[in-house]
Amino acid sequence: SKRAQLMEVLKKEVRAMLIAAKAGLTPEQLEEQYMAMVCKPLPLRDLGFQSTLELVTQMPEVVQICSSKNGALILKAIADDSTKGIAKLVANQKLKTRKASKKTTTKANSAFPTKNFRSPQSFQPLSAGTPVLPAVVKAELQDLLSSSPLLLADLDKAFLRRFGRVFQYRQYGFLSVFEVLRSMSDSIAVEQTKAGSLLVLRKYLAGKIEQQEVPQTCAAEMPSLEPTCETKSCYQAATLMDSETVQTQAVDLGDRLKQVSCWENDLNMSKVFLLHPLKTGGKKESFEQFPRIPEIPPDAVQDRSLCSLPPLKRRCLVGVIVEFVVSPSQFYIHVCSTEASYKLQDLMFEMRHVYSHKVASDKYIMPESAVRPGQLCCVMVSKWWYRVIIHRVINDQEVEVFYADYGHLQIVQKSWLRFLKWHYLKLPAQAIPCSLAWVKPVEGTWSSAAILLFKHLCRFKELVGIVDEYVDGVLYLFLCDTSTKEDVYFHSVLRDMGYADVCGENIPSQEFEELNPSALYVQPSGNQGNAEVVEPDLRLQQESRDADRETATLKLNGAEL
Repeated sequence: SKRAQLMEVLKKEVRAMLIAAKAGLTPEQLEEQYMAMVCKPLPLRDLGFQSTLELVTQMPEVVQICSSKNGALILKAIADDSTKGIAKLVANQKLKTRKASKKTTTKANSAFPTKNFRSPQSFQPLSAGTPVLPAVVKAELQDLLSSSPLLLADLDKAFLRRFGRVFQYRQYGFLSVFEVLRSMSDSIAVEQTKAGSLLVLRKYLAGKIEQQEVPQTCAAEMPSLEPTCETKSCYQAATLMDSETVQTQAVDLGDRLKQVSCWENDLNMSKVFLLHPLKTGGKKESFEQFPRIPEIPPDAVQDRSLCSLPPLKRRCLVGVIVEFVVSPSQFYIHVCSTEASYKLQDLMFEMRHVYSHKVASDKYIMPESAVRPGQLCCVMVSKWWYRVIIHRVINDQEVEVFYADYGHLQIVQKSWLRFLKWHYLKLPAQAIPCSLAWVKPVEGTWSSAAILLFKHLCRFKELVGIVDEYVDGVLYLFLCDTSTKEDVYFHSVLRDMGYADVCGENIPSQEFEELNPSALYVQPSGNQGNAEVVEPDLRLQQESRDADRETATLKLNGAEL
């Protein structure tokens, strides 16, 4: 029956989620993770259950119900024959980040699969077990502290009040707020005061020191969102123009408009007509007689594209974070680099500051003629601005856009779009389209359980990527989690779980063949014309070196894998 089939699928999904959680999950956490991974709630009503606890009690072969020291119920996975190896690896996972050692190098060398390998190579150690906050969350914390320092005890309340949600740091792999703060120690300082631990933005501290040395210098990190003196003077000029009589016809307005040239620079000229109806011969004429012709700012991007990051060299090791997953054959990564991360955060801060000014925001409103597929622009979502490319126009109110720095598609309101300033074209698109190397789904397409497991393996972790090759602009790489005692290669996990076959070659991704927005809208590195390209600092990229052939010769189905 359909109910029995649904129950069998759900058992696989629940087992996959619980196996990935070393300490287990509470029923509430299981509900949250299922919603986050599957994008719909647990099908309790469809199966005839009233609660999650009632559901898991009917899965005795999948879920073990335990109680913690404080009496809370904890759900843990019961591994079957196909998942015992994975459960053992998760059980060996360390809670603290280990230091890079020679052991890491040895394991990476001994477990790395090779093909057509004339010059076997060895690799430098690379640690990648540290939990990582997404760039957006980092920017939110910095934004929260940009106006003034904040007591640690007030962080949760302030975060909830500012962003409308609880700061759930545990879902990013952190065990405490202090671990989060340690990971951001380069931008957030913790000072001890009589009132408790005080969180201070380091830029705020630097500004405070500068203010003491040079009293004339403003110490605030972000300029005020209040109108500037220039804007105020322009407004006064426009008001003055309203009080005077404009002679004869509209064609004689040239000298008058020169008086408010600064107003022209900040607002579309047609808004002068909207705010101040013209007077001719003592009789007011409606502005409707003068059709509004939108003026596109000269620094607005109209017919240009973002460029991609420079290609990574084959068989190099690089730290990566998986940003968005469709399946093991279609996902997007960020290359881990302190400098690249800062550049993206700084870009988001600057865009938020610039477009938050109503004058500037209105200036870059996109006319209907500019809202077309392939147009590079920016969009505001939850008070943050992102670089996007319009993929298709849904209707008069909505468009579907591709996030060039994160890799996903989303339907947004047309009214949220703005022209992108030319300055924001410099940073290459940060999302790299990827497929997992050497694997193909057993059933022809990836099952929901396989996709769920892959998302759990990738979620909010810094991983080691081993570059294999590029096929049609898609990066094929191996992914490895080095935060455990034994390095975990994701292609091996999918094979051992029965979800994938390891085929020894890269099968072109069916998903990317159907739709690859990066190939459609992002130019290869170096083809951006006159726009300056800022290449990221791939600090964690390690070029391979020559080594003895014997140490790197392995078989795909050998014991090492």
